[in-house]
Amino acid sequence: MKHPTLAAAALLAAALALPAAAQNIAIVNGKPVPKARMEALEAQVKAQAARTGQPVPPEVQNQLREEIIAREIFMQEAERRGLEASPDFRAKMELARQSVLINELFADYQEKNKVTDAEAKAEYDRVVGSQAPAAGAKEYKARHILVEKEDEAKAIIAQLKKGAKFDDIAKKQSKDPGSGAQGGDLGWANPSGYVPEFAGALTKLNKGQTSDAPVKSQFGWHVIRVDDIRDAKAPELPSFDAVKPQIMQQMQQQKLSKFQEELRAKAKIE
Repeated sequence: MKHPTLAAAALLAAALALPAAAQNIAIVNGKPVPKARMEALEAQVKAQAARTGQPVPPEVQNQLREEIIAREIFMQEAERRGLEASPDFRAKMELARQSVLINELFADYQEKNKVTDAEAKAEYDRVVGSQAPAAGAKEYKARHILVEKEDEAKAIIAQLKKGAKFDDIAKKQSKDPGSGAQGGDLGWANPSGYVPEFAGALTKLNKGQTSDAPVKSQFGWHVIRVDDIRDAKAPELPSFDAVKPQIMQQMQQQKLSKFQEELRAKAKIE
């Protein structure tokens, strides 16, 4: 039977050792590997996942432990070979130190200068306002037939004047693969979305009118018909709540860029 005093001492020593052991994830070649290393690496993984919007899988915990242990093994071997004393290693360490410290500076700035909901909403309203059409702006529902030569376009105009159907000719002769199969239909669009020559001819036509002469552009020769005209509408935009995360991320980056520019401007460089 153990001596009561010795048994109590052993229990006390074991109890005192528990907190220290709990701070390590492993012991490699007799050297403890602190848990703090894995926590730091885990924080990096979670931060990266947050930036990309990807979840962190449950199995990552075991992978991180294996990664930390592998690093310790390799690091011990590098130290055994004396690699940390080389000038090349010291230069790389200085660059790494700079990178880590700079990242800490940027993280500290962003933590203390977060984009507020009010700032994000103001930016959203600004963008929405910029999308509003100008007073009196129009949208055109048009069709066109695109051919390579002017004579072809003139012949098509002549056929249309004799009663030929625009849709049929477009399907058979138009070189525009997108609209040709749809009878030349271009859908509703603002003239600013077309090349200048096309837009200029389009806006001179009234509803139901077809161009009397071929219109030349960089794509070839067009015969244009306007099916309908309406007042321009503002594009349908997602709600503020739907795009709030993206807006805040973009504005946060803009704030950081401005901070970097201000530091650069204040620096005395000789």
